Amino acid sequence: MTVSAFSSPSGAPLRQRARAATRNELDAIPWLAVLEPAQREQAVAELQVADAEVGERVCRIGRQANFWFGVVDGLLKMSNDDSTGQAITFTGVPPGGWFGEGTLLKREVYRYNIQVLRKSVVAGLPIDTFHELLEHSIGFNRFVLNQLNERLGQFIAARETDRIGNPDVRVARNLAALFHPQLYPGVGSMLRITQQELGYLVGLSRQRVNEALKRLHEQRLISVEYGGLRVLDLQGLRSFFPGSDAAGSALPTP
Repeated sequence: MTVSAFSSPSGAPLRQRARAATRNELDAIPWLAVLEPAQREQAVAELQVADAEVGERVCRIGRQANFWFGVVDGLLKMSNDDSTGQAITFTGVPPGGWFGEGTLLKREVYRYNIQVLRKSVVAGLPIDTFHELLEHSIGFNRFVLNQLNERLGQFIAARETDRIGNPDVRVARNLAALFHPQLYPGVGSMLRITQQELGYLVGLSRQRVNEALKRLHEQRLISVEYGGLRVLDLQGLRSFFPGSDAAGSALPTP
C-alpha cells in the first residue's frame, strides 16, 4: 500500500503491516459475494488487510484517495477534526462497513479523517481495481449504488437529529445508524462498543451516554450486555423521541 493509505500517530505507515486476507476475513467482506468467479479471484489477489491500533489514521484530510476501505473487525470514526472549522464526528464505521467510494469515483482527496477507536482489522482495495470492477461488474455497481443511497439517507437523518438536539435522541439515532443492516452487515444484532467509544461518536460524556442507554433499555429498545450492546427494536431506535410510552409508540420527529 502507498504512504497515503494507512498512517499511524507516529507517522509510520500501516502498509508495513499489510498482508493478504485470511479466509475468514474474506468471508466478512460482503461485496465479494456479488462478483463473478474471475472477478472475485482478481479482487482477492489485490485486497490487503492491516491490523490497526487505537488512534491510528486510515484516511487523513487532504491525502489523495488510493484505496477503497472497509472494516473487517473493530470500530472506526469518521470526522473532520483536523479541519479549520468546528470539529464534527460524522459517523462511526463498525464491522462490514465500506467507505470512501464517492471520493474514489471523483478521484479526489479525502475531506475527512478516519481514526481507529478500538483495535481493528481494516481492508483496502486499490482504486484501479475498484474502477475496473465498476466498469465490468453489474453486481458491484449495484452494491456501490446502494451504498451511496443508504449513506445519503443516513446523513440526512443525522442532520435531522442534530436539529432536535436532545442527548437521548442523539444516542438512539446514532446507535440505530451503527446497526444499519445494509451499510454494516457485519454487526448483526450485537455491537461491541464501550460507553466511552459511543461518547466519542455522539459527542457526549460517558456519564451522559450511560443515562441515555438506561432510558433506551427501559424502553426495551436495547439490551446492555458484557462488552457491547444488543438491539431489540431497530425501528424503535430510529423513531425514538422522549415522551414515548413504549418502544413502538415513539412520537414522530419534527
